[in-house]
Amino acid sequence: MNTTTRTTALPRTTALPRFVSLVAISLLALTGCAATADDTRADSAPAGDSVTIEDSWVKSADEGMSAAFGTLVNDSDQEVTVVSAESSAATMLELHETVENEAGEMVMREIEGGFVIPAGGSIALEPGADHLMFMDLTAPLKAGDTVSVTLTFSDDSTYEFQAPVKDYSGANENYEDGDEHEGMDH
Repeated sequence: MNTTTRTTALPRTTALPRFVSLVAISLLALTGCAATADDTRADSAPAGDSVTIEDSWVKSADEGMSAAFGTLVNDSDQEVTVVSAESSAATMLELHETVENEAGEMVMREIEGGFVIPAGGSIALEPGADHLMFMDLTAPLKAGDTVSVTLTFSDDSTYEFQAPVKDYSGANENYEDGDEHEGMDH
C-alpha cells in the first residue's frame, strides 16, 4: 500500500517581523535625532546668557549726546555679535567705531555688522574707540546717576546692564562726512 502523505506547508509570513524591525529601527533613529537636537541646543545657548560687561560707565551730559563704555566679555566657546542697543536715556542708540579717514583724522561712524566678541574673549568700549552712542538724550545725565542699557545679539537674545554716569571731558570726536550728527559734541 502506497501511502502518500501530503504535507501542506503553511505560508511563511515575513511581513510582520519586517514591520516590527522597521518600527524598531525608526524609533531608534528618532531617538538619535532627538538626542542630537538636545545636544545642539545645549551647545548654543543664547548669546545674552554668555556676555557680561565689566567697568561700565556713561559720560555725563546735559543734553544732546553721550556714550557708554566698558569691556564686553564673552564666556562662551562661540563668537557673538551685538547688533543693537537701547536705553530709556536716549531716543536712539548706535554702535560706533572710531576710524581714521582719508585726511588722517579720527572720525566716528556707525559700525556695520555690529560688535563681534570673540569666543572666550572680550572687546573694549572706550572713548576714542568702539562705544555705544546715545543720541537725543531724554533727560540730563548727571554724575552719580545710573543708566540701564539693553544689548541685542544676532540671535535676538538680550543682555541688560546698569552703568553709572561719570564726568568725563574727553571723547569729543568728529563724525565721518555725511553723518547727520556731524559737529555735535558727545
